Amino acid sequence: MLNVDEHLARLRRSSPGQDEFYQAVEEVLTSLQPLFESDPRYLRESVIERLIEPEKQLIFRVAWQDDEGRVRVNKGYRVQFNSALGPYKGGLRFHPTVNGGVIKFLGFEQIFKNALTGLPLGGGKGGSDFDPKGHSRSEIMRFCQAFMTALYDHIGPTTDVPAGDIGVGGREIGFLYGQYRRLSGRFDGAMTGKSFAWGGSLVRPEATGYGLVYFTEKMLAERNDAFAGKTCLVSGAGNVALHTLEKLVELGARPITCSDSTGALIHEKGLDVALLKTIKEERRERLDRYLDTHTDAVFIPMADYEPGRSPVWACSGEVAFPCATQNELGLEDARALIANGVLAVSEGANMPCTADAVDELLHAGVLYGPGKAANAGGVAVSQLEMQQNAAMASWAADKVDERLRLIMRDIHQRACDASKEFGEPGNLMLGANIAGFRRVANAMIEQGVF
Repeated sequence: MLNVDEHLARLRRSSPGQDEFYQAVEEVLTSLQPLFESDPRYLRESVIERLIEPEKQLIFRVAWQDDEGRVRVNKGYRVQFNSALGPYKGGLRFHPTVNGGVIKFLGFEQIFKNALTGLPLGGGKGGSDFDPKGHSRSEIMRFCQAFMTALYDHIGPTTDVPAGDIGVGGREIGFLYGQYRRLSGRFDGAMTGKSFAWGGSLVRPEATGYGLVYFTEKMLAERNDAFAGKTCLVSGAGNVALHTLEKLVELGARPITCSDSTGALIHEKGLDVALLKTIKEERRERLDRYLDTHTDAVFIPMADYEPGRSPVWACSGEVAFPCATQNELGLEDARALIANGVLAVSEGANMPCTADAVDELLHAGVLYGPGKAANAGGVAVSQLEMQQNAAMASWAADKVDERLRLIMRDIHQRACDASKEFGEPGNLMLGANIAGFRRVANAMIEQGVF
C-alpha cells in the first residue's frame, strides 16, 4: 500500500517551500492507489521515488541590460523531469510568480499530460521571474537572448524541446530561437511555437484552446449532449482563453465571460470574440476597452473582487473553462457554479481548480476535465511541429486540426477506459492520472534503473 503522507513528508524535507508541487504530487498519488493495489510491481520498482525527483534541474542567473544601460538580474529555470517516453517537452513561463516550486509542479504535470497524448514525449518545464509586461521590445529581446545563452547547450530536437507558456508568445519564441541558432549554428526543431514562416506549424497558436473544446465536446457526448445553445464561462484572456472562445462560438455555444489581470468582463448577449482578439492580440490593451464598443457589457475591476473569488464563476452557465492560472477556482467558486447548474468544468490552465474545489465538483456529479488531459492540445500540436521539422515539411491546417481532434478524442478515451477499469466510470481525474502514469511507469521499468 502506498503511503502518500510519507512521500509528501520526504518532498517537504528535500524541496522545502514548494506548495504547488506538493499539491500536484498529492493529487496524482492519491488517484493511483487503486492501480498500486492491483499491480504492486510499481511499488517494488520504486517508480514513485524515481518519478517525483526530476532527472535534472537547471537554475541559472539571467543578466541583461535595460534601455538605460542598467544591468538587471533575473533567475532562470529548466526542470527536465522525465525522459522515459521521449525528449523533455514543456513550455517556458515568464512571470513574476515563477519560482522553483511552480516550475516543478508544471513539469510534474507535464509528464502525464504528454504521456496521455500517446506521442513520444517526456516531461519538462522552465521559465523565469522576468515579466515582459512594462518592458520595451528591445529589453525583451535582450532578456530572451541572455536566457537562451544560459540554456541553449541543454536543449535540442532529440533532447529537450521548449515551447511557450504564460508570458512567452510568438515574439519571445522568435527572440529565443534566433539566439539558439546564433549560438548553436543549427536550424532544427529545438523549440516549438515558432512562426509558420520559419519552421512552425499551422494551428499551433490555436491548439490548446481548440483541443480543450474538442475534449469537452467528448465529455458532453458521453451524456448525449453537445455545445449548441450552451452558455459558457471562460476565465483568462490570453492565447488559450481566446481560442477557446473562438471554437465555442463556432460550435454554437454562447460564451459570456473572460478575464485578465485587471478584472472580469461579462456580456450576457455573448462575447464579441473578434473584437476581444483585436483588443488583446493586436492592440495589447486592457479588457475594459471592450465597453467602448459594447456598452451593455459589464467590467468588474480586480480591486472589486471578493477576497479569493472571481465574478466569472458567480455567473450562470452550463460549462466552465478556467483558463487563467493555477488555483484560480476555489471551493466557494465551485459551490457557486454547482448552485447555478453547471454541467461540466474543463481546465484550460494547469491545475486551476483547488483540490477541495475538485472534490466538490466530483461529489456533485459535475463532469470534470483535468488540465493534464483537457489542455493537452498545445503539446500535441507541438509534437506535430517536431514531426514536420524532422521531415523538413509543412502540413496544411486542416490536416493538423484533424490530427488534433483525433489526439484529443484518444486522450478522452484513455481516461474514460481507465476510470471504468478501476470502478469509477466518468472520474476523468482518476482515469487520466492512471492512464498517464501507467504508460510512463511501464517505460521506466522496461528501460531498467537509471
